[in-house]
Amino acid sequence: MRTDLFDYELPAELIAQHPRRRGSSRLLTLDRASGAIEHRSFTDLPDLLRAGDLLIRNDVRVRPARLYGRDEQDRLVEIFLLRALDEDRRRWLALAKPGRRAKAGRSIRFDEEVMAVVREVDPEARRAVEFDRPISDALLDEIGHVPLPPYIRREPAVPDDPEDRQRYQTVYAREPLAVAAPTAGLHFTGDVLDAIAGRGVEIADLTLAVGAGTFKPVVAEEIESHHLDPEDVFIPQSTADSIRRAREEGRRIVSVGTTVTRSLEAWVRHPESRARFSTDLFITPGFEFRAVGALLTNFHLPRSTLLMLVCAFAGRENVVAAYQEAIRERYLFYSYGDAMLVS
Repeated sequence: MRTDLFDYELPAELIAQHPRRRGSSRLLTLDRASGAIEHRSFTDLPDLLRAGDLLIRNDVRVRPARLYGRDEQDRLVEIFLLRALDEDRRRWLALAKPGRRAKAGRSIRFDEEVMAVVREVDPEARRAVEFDRPISDALLDEIGHVPLPPYIRREPAVPDDPEDRQRYQTVYAREPLAVAAPTAGLHFTGDVLDAIAGRGVEIADLTLAVGAGTFKPVVAEEIESHHLDPEDVFIPQSTADSIRRAREEGRRIVSVGTTVTRSLEAWVRHPESRARFSTDLFITPGFEFRAVGALLTNFHLPRSTLLMLVCAFAGRENVVAAYQEAIRERYLFYSYGDAMLVS
Protein backbone atom coordinates (compact mmCIF):
# COMPACT_ATOMS: atom_id res chain seq x y z
CA MET A 1 0.00 0.00 0.00
CA ARG A 2 1.36 3.44 -0.93
CA THR A 3 2.56 5.68 1.88
CA ASP A 4 1.14 8.79 0.21
CA LEU A 5 -2.38 7.45 0.83
CA PHE A 6 -1.85 8.56 4.43
CA ASP A 7 -0.79 12.11 3.62
CA TYR A 8 -2.84 15.23 4.25
CA GLU A 9 -2.40 19.00 4.44
CA LEU A 10 -2.62 20.62 7.88
CA PRO A 11 -2.55 24.39 8.46
CA ALA A 12 0.36 25.19 10.80
CA GLU A 13 -1.89 27.11 13.17
CA LEU A 14 -3.78 23.89 14.00
CA ILE A 15 -0.67 22.29 15.53
CA ALA A 16 -1.22 22.73 19.27
CA GLN A 17 1.80 24.47 20.82
CA HIS A 18 0.76 24.64 24.46
CA PRO A 19 -1.25 22.43 26.81
CA ARG A 20 -4.72 23.45 27.84
CA ARG A 21 -6.52 22.65 31.05
CA ARG A 22 -6.93 18.89 31.33
CA GLY A 23 -10.36 17.72 30.26
CA SER A 24 -11.10 20.87 28.24
CA SER A 25 -10.28 19.37 24.83
CA ARG A 26 -12.78 18.77 22.10
CA LEU A 27 -13.73 15.19 21.21
CA LEU A 28 -14.65 14.06 17.70
CA THR A 29 -16.53 10.76 17.66
CA LEU A 30 -16.36 8.47 14.64
CA ASP A 31 -18.63 5.46 14.10
CA ARG A 32 -16.47 3.12 12.08
CA ALA A 33 -19.45 1.14 10.78
CA SER A 34 -21.36 4.10 9.33
CA GLY A 35 -18.70 6.81 9.16
CA ALA A 36 -20.95 9.11 11.21
CA ILE A 37 -19.17 11.96 12.98
CA GLU A 38 -20.23 13.97 16.03
CA HIS A 39 -18.58 16.88 17.80
CA ARG A 40 -18.40 16.58 21.57
CA SER A 41 -16.27 17.63 24.54
CA PHE A 42 -13.82 15.34 26.28
CA THR A 43 -15.88 15.58 29.46
CA ASP A 44 -18.64 13.75 27.53
CA LEU A 45 -16.47 10.64 27.33
CA PRO A 46 -18.04 8.86 30.35
CA ASP A 47 -21.47 9.11 28.68
CA LEU A 48 -20.07 7.57 25.49
CA LEU A 49 -18.83 4.45 27.25
CA ARG A 50 -20.94 1.46 28.26
CA ALA A 51 -21.36 -0.28 31.56
CA GLY A 52 -19.16 -3.36 31.37
CA ASP A 53 -16.56 -1.80 29.07
CA LEU A 54 -12.91 -2.40 29.96
CA LEU A 55 -10.85 0.78 29.56
CA ILE A 56 -7.10 0.12 29.32
CA ARG A 57 -4.47 2.85 29.80
CA ASN A 58 -0.70 3.07 29.32
CA ASP A 59 0.66 4.15 32.71
CA VAL A 60 4.23 4.84 31.56
CA ARG A 61 5.92 8.05 32.73
CA VAL A 62 8.03 10.20 30.40
CA ARG A 63 11.61 10.70 31.54
CA PRO A 64 13.31 14.09 30.94
CA ALA A 65 15.42 12.49 28.22
CA ARG A 66 16.67 15.61 26.39
CA LEU A 67 20.03 16.88 27.62
CA TYR A 68 21.81 20.04 26.49
CA GLY A 69 25.57 20.12 26.81
CA ARG A 70 28.68 21.78 25.46
CA ASP A 71 31.33 20.16 23.31
CA GLU A 72 35.10 20.68 23.61
CA GLN A 73 34.76 23.98 21.72
CA ASP A 74 31.91 25.15 23.98
CA ARG A 75 29.26 24.67 21.28
CA LEU A 76 25.73 23.58 22.14
CA VAL A 77 24.97 19.86 21.66
CA GLU A 78 21.64 18.12 22.24
CA ILE A 79 21.79 14.52 23.46
CA PHE A 80 18.51 12.61 23.46
CA LEU A 81 18.70 9.53 25.68
CA LEU A 82 16.86 6.50 24.29
CA ARG A 83 17.70 3.74 26.79
CA ALA A 84 20.39 2.63 29.21
CA LEU A 85 22.85 0.08 27.83
CA ASP A 86 24.07 -1.21 31.18
CA GLU A 87 22.65 -1.85 34.63
CA ASP A 88 24.47 1.01 36.36
CA ARG A 89 23.10 3.50 33.78
CA ARG A 90 26.43 5.01 32.80
CA ARG A 91 26.28 3.96 29.15
CA TRP A 92 23.27 5.05 27.07
CA LEU A 93 22.01 4.75 23.52
CA ALA A 94 21.26 8.29 22.33
CA LEU A 95 20.60 10.58 19.41
CA ALA A 96 22.64 13.75 18.93
CA LYS A 97 21.99 17.10 17.26
CA PRO A 98 23.97 18.38 15.47
CA GLY A 99 25.67 15.06 14.86
CA ARG A 100 28.95 16.60 13.70
CA ARG A 101 29.53 17.86 17.25
CA ALA A 102 29.05 14.39 18.75
CA LYS A 103 31.43 12.20 16.77
CA ALA A 104 33.06 9.14 18.32
CA GLY A 105 35.68 10.16 20.87
CA ARG A 106 34.21 13.61 21.55
CA SER A 107 33.57 14.78 25.12
CA ILE A 108 30.44 16.67 26.17
CA ARG A 109 29.89 18.58 29.41
CA PHE A 110 26.48 18.86 31.07
CA ASP A 111 25.52 21.15 33.94
CA GLU A 112 29.19 21.96 34.72
CA GLU A 113 29.74 18.73 36.64
CA VAL A 114 28.45 15.83 34.51
CA MET A 115 30.67 14.68 31.65
CA ALA A 116 30.21 12.13 28.87
CA VAL A 117 32.19 10.66 26.00
CA VAL A 118 30.72 9.50 22.71
CA ARG A 119 32.10 5.98 22.40
CA GLU A 120 30.68 4.95 19.02
CA VAL A 121 28.20 5.84 16.29
CA ASP A 122 26.10 3.11 14.68
CA PRO A 123 24.85 2.97 11.05
CA GLU A 124 21.56 4.63 12.12
CA ALA A 125 23.48 7.60 13.59
CA ARG A 126 22.67 6.57 17.16
CA ARG A 127 25.40 7.20 19.72
CA ALA A 128 26.70 5.03 22.54
CA VAL A 129 27.39 7.71 25.15
CA GLU A 130 29.27 6.91 28.36
CA PHE A 131 28.81 9.22 31.37
CA ASP A 132 31.25 9.73 34.24
CA ARG A 133 28.58 8.67 36.76
CA PRO A 134 25.29 6.74 36.84
CA ILE A 135 22.43 8.72 35.32
CA SER A 136 19.74 8.05 37.91
CA ASP A 137 16.16 9.23 37.60
CA ALA A 138 16.90 11.86 40.26
CA LEU A 139 19.89 13.19 38.29
CA LEU A 140 17.86 13.21 35.08
CA ASP A 141 15.24 15.33 36.83
CA GLU A 142 18.00 17.86 37.58
CA ILE A 143 19.80 18.04 34.24
CA GLY A 144 17.22 16.72 31.75
CA HIS A 145 14.52 18.51 29.79
CA VAL A 146 11.02 17.45 28.71
CA PRO A 147 11.37 15.55 25.40
CA LEU A 148 8.67 17.49 23.57
CA PRO A 149 8.29 16.52 19.91
CA PRO A 150 9.91 18.87 17.38
CA TYR A 151 6.65 20.34 16.13
CA ILE A 152 6.15 21.91 19.59
CA ARG A 153 8.46 24.90 19.43
CA ARG A 154 10.58 25.74 22.47
CA GLU A 155 13.95 27.48 22.75
CA PRO A 156 16.87 24.99 23.07
CA ALA A 157 18.48 24.78 26.52
CA VAL A 158 16.00 27.23 28.02
CA PRO A 159 14.69 25.92 31.38
CA ASP A 160 11.53 23.89 30.92
CA ASP A 161 8.17 25.53 31.30
CA PRO A 162 6.75 24.06 34.54
CA GLU A 163 3.49 23.53 32.67
CA ASP A 164 5.23 21.23 30.17
CA ARG A 165 6.85 19.30 33.03
CA GLN A 166 3.43 18.63 34.50
CA ARG A 167 1.20 18.38 31.42
CA TYR A 168 3.38 16.15 29.24
CA GLN A 169 2.51 13.35 31.69
CA THR A 170 -0.77 11.57 32.29
CA VAL A 171 -2.31 11.91 35.75
CA TYR A 172 -1.80 8.16 36.23
CA ALA A 173 1.84 7.98 35.01
CA ARG A 174 4.13 5.73 37.05
CA GLU A 175 7.54 4.32 36.12
CA PRO A 176 9.75 6.65 33.98
CA LEU A 177 10.52 4.48 30.97
CA ALA A 178 9.30 6.49 27.97
CA VAL A 179 10.85 9.17 25.76
CA ALA A 180 7.45 10.36 24.54
CA ALA A 181 4.03 10.59 26.14
CA PRO A 182 1.11 8.28 25.34
CA THR A 183 -0.76 11.41 24.34
CA ALA A 184 -4.34 10.09 24.28
CA GLY A 185 -4.08 9.85 28.05
CA LEU A 186 -3.11 13.50 28.53
CA HIS A 187 -6.78 14.56 28.47
CA PHE A 188 -7.89 12.63 31.56
CA THR A 189 -8.59 14.22 34.92
CA GLY A 190 -9.35 12.49 38.19
CA ASP A 191 -12.97 13.63 37.90
CA VAL A 192 -13.36 12.15 34.41
CA LEU A 193 -11.86 8.85 35.57
CA ASP A 194 -14.19 8.80 38.57
CA ALA A 195 -17.16 9.42 36.28
CA ILE A 196 -16.04 6.59 33.99
CA ALA A 197 -15.77 4.20 36.91
CA GLY A 198 -19.18 5.40 38.11
CA ARG A 199 -20.67 4.28 34.79
CA GLY A 200 -19.66 0.70 35.57
CA VAL A 201 -16.58 0.77 33.34
CA GLU A 202 -13.61 -1.30 34.51
CA ILE A 203 -10.22 0.45 34.31
CA ALA A 204 -6.89 -1.39 33.99
CA ASP A 205 -3.31 -0.45 33.16
CA LEU A 206 -0.41 -1.79 31.15
CA THR A 207 2.99 -0.29 30.42
CA LEU A 208 4.55 0.25 27.01
CA ALA A 209 7.89 2.09 27.13
CA VAL A 210 7.29 4.49 24.24
CA GLY A 211 10.50 4.84 22.23
CA ALA A 212 11.57 7.27 19.55
CA GLY A 213 11.03 4.59 16.90
CA THR A 214 7.27 4.89 17.32
CA PHE A 215 7.46 8.29 15.63
CA LYS A 216 10.08 7.42 13.02
CA PRO A 217 8.76 8.80 9.72
CA VAL A 218 7.76 6.36 7.03
CA VAL A 219 10.06 7.29 4.15
CA ALA A 220 9.50 4.20 2.00
CA GLU A 221 7.10 4.53 -0.92
CA GLU A 222 5.27 1.39 0.21
CA ILE A 223 4.31 0.98 3.87
CA GLU A 224 5.23 -2.72 3.77
CA SER A 225 8.91 -1.70 3.55
CA HIS A 226 8.79 0.13 6.89
CA HIS A 227 9.74 -1.53 10.18
CA LEU A 228 9.08 -0.40 13.74
CA ASP A 229 11.74 -0.55 16.42
CA PRO A 230 10.88 -2.99 19.23
CA GLU A 231 9.37 -1.54 22.42
CA ASP A 232 9.08 -3.21 25.81
CA VAL A 233 5.63 -4.05 27.20
CA PHE A 234 4.53 -5.14 30.67
CA ILE A 235 1.00 -6.42 31.29
CA PRO A 236 0.32 -7.07 35.00
CA GLN A 237 -1.49 -10.25 35.95
CA SER A 238 -4.53 -8.29 37.13
CA THR A 239 -4.81 -6.60 33.73
CA ALA A 240 -4.29 -9.90 31.90
CA ASP A 241 -7.09 -11.44 33.96
CA SER A 242 -9.39 -8.48 33.16
CA ILE A 243 -8.65 -8.81 29.43
CA ARG A 244 -9.40 -12.53 29.44
CA ARG A 245 -12.68 -12.05 31.34
CA ALA A 246 -13.80 -9.23 29.03
CA ARG A 247 -13.09 -11.30 25.93
CA GLU A 248 -14.82 -14.38 27.33
CA GLU A 249 -17.89 -12.35 28.33
CA GLY A 250 -18.06 -10.40 25.07
CA ARG A 251 -17.46 -7.05 26.76
CA ARG A 252 -15.89 -4.23 24.79
CA ILE A 253 -12.24 -3.30 25.35
CA VAL A 254 -11.59 0.43 24.95
CA SER A 255 -7.98 1.29 24.21
CA VAL A 256 -6.57 4.63 25.38
CA GLY A 257 -4.18 5.34 22.54
CA THR A 258 -2.21 3.57 19.85
CA THR A 259 0.42 2.31 22.31
CA VAL A 260 -2.22 0.37 24.24
CA THR A 261 -3.69 -0.94 20.98
CA ARG A 262 -0.33 -2.28 19.79
CA SER A 263 0.36 -3.81 23.20
CA LEU A 264 -2.98 -5.60 23.38
CA GLU A 265 -2.97 -6.86 19.82
CA ALA A 266 0.59 -8.14 20.20
CA TRP A 267 -0.18 -9.80 23.54
CA VAL A 268 -3.25 -11.74 22.37
CA ARG A 269 -1.12 -13.20 19.57
CA HIS A 270 1.30 -14.78 22.07
CA PRO A 271 -0.04 -18.26 22.90
CA GLU A 272 1.93 -18.20 26.17
CA SER A 273 0.48 -14.76 27.07
CA ARG A 274 3.70 -13.43 28.57
CA ALA A 275 3.65 -10.58 31.07
CA ARG A 276 6.84 -8.97 29.69
CA PHE A 277 7.76 -8.92 26.03
CA SER A 278 8.97 -6.69 23.23
CA THR A 279 6.91 -5.90 20.18
CA ASP A 280 7.58 -4.38 16.77
CA LEU A 281 4.00 -4.97 15.61
CA PHE A 282 3.18 -2.58 12.75
CA ILE A 283 -0.59 -2.29 12.34
CA THR A 284 -1.75 -1.25 8.88
CA PRO A 285 -5.02 -1.53 6.90
CA GLY A 286 -6.09 -5.14 6.53
CA PHE A 287 -5.02 -6.02 10.09
CA GLU A 288 -7.37 -8.29 12.06
CA PHE A 289 -8.13 -6.76 15.46
CA ARG A 290 -8.65 -9.46 18.08
CA ALA A 291 -8.82 -7.42 21.29
CA VAL A 292 -9.66 -3.74 20.81
CA GLY A 293 -13.29 -2.72 20.28
CA ALA A 294 -13.00 1.07 20.61
CA LEU A 295 -10.08 3.48 20.37
CA LEU A 296 -9.50 6.85 22.02
CA THR A 297 -6.71 8.68 20.22
CA ASN A 298 -5.32 12.08 19.23
CA PHE A 299 -4.94 13.41 15.68
CA HIS A 300 -1.66 12.16 14.21
CA LEU A 301 0.99 13.35 11.79
CA PRO A 302 0.66 12.67 8.06
CA ARG A 303 2.36 9.50 6.81
CA SER A 304 2.89 8.29 10.39
CA THR A 305 2.59 4.72 11.65
CA LEU A 306 0.10 6.02 14.23
CA LEU A 307 -2.23 7.35 11.55
CA MET A 308 -1.91 4.05 9.69
CA LEU A 309 -3.01 2.19 12.82
CA VAL A 310 -6.10 4.39 13.19
CA CYS A 311 -6.90 3.83 9.51
CA ALA A 312 -6.55 0.08 10.02
CA PHE A 313 -9.06 0.24 12.87
CA ALA A 314 -11.63 2.64 11.42
CA GLY A 315 -11.11 2.37 7.67
CA ARG A 316 -8.93 4.77 5.69
CA GLU A 317 -11.82 6.53 3.99
CA ASN A 318 -13.58 7.13 7.31
CA VAL A 319 -10.43 8.51 8.90
CA VAL A 320 -9.62 10.76 5.95
CA ALA A 321 -13.14 12.19 6.12
CA ALA A 322 -12.90 12.65 9.89
CA TYR A 323 -9.56 14.46 9.61
CA GLN A 324 -10.93 16.75 6.89
CA GLU A 325 -13.92 17.52 9.12
CA ALA A 326 -11.63 18.19 12.09
CA ILE A 327 -9.58 20.63 10.01
CA ARG A 328 -12.73 22.43 8.82
CA GLU A 329 -13.94 22.68 12.44
CA ARG A 330 -10.54 23.96 13.61
CA TYR A 331 -9.66 21.10 15.93
CA LEU A 332 -6.12 21.19 17.30
CA PHE A 333 -3.76 18.40 16.27
CA TYR A 334 -0.93 16.26 17.67
CA SER A 335 0.34 15.82 21.24
CA TYR A 336 -1.33 18.81 22.92
CA GLY A 337 -4.30 18.74 20.56
CA ASP A 338 -7.86 17.43 20.69
CA ALA A 339 -9.07 13.83 20.81
CA MET A 340 -11.05 11.36 18.73
CA LEU A 341 -13.10 8.37 19.88
CA VAL A 342 -13.54 5.61 17.29
CA SER A 343 -16.12 2.97 18.10
